[in-house]
Amino acid sequence: MKVRDIALARSGDKGNRATLSVIARDPKDYPLLERVLTAERVQAHYQGIVRGPVQRYTLPHLGAVHFVMNEALGGGVTRSLALDAHGKTLGFAILDVGLDDLP
Repeated sequence: MKVRDIALARSGDKGNRATLSVIARDPKDYPLLERVLTAERVQAHYQGIVRGPVQRYTLPHLGAVHFVMNEALGGGVTRSLALDAHGKTLGFAILDVGLDDLP
């Protein structure tokens, strides 16, 4: 089972920082997201892309976990040479994290 099976993702970018929210479709699935999606796990998932620290914020009243990923956009959207490797693309990538294969 993958994150995409129980949640959706929204993301954005500002400068060299990407934000990412993962929202449970059903509130009963939020505790699993909270347990699996740690800042460390997200940092490892984006290894080589996110070069700075990752902060996690839990939002249980919304059934969501929110991440701020620093140094994630190759110097910033206007400076990056990568085509469409910004916040939206990073949001889709988190949906591929496995929920069964915990580290």
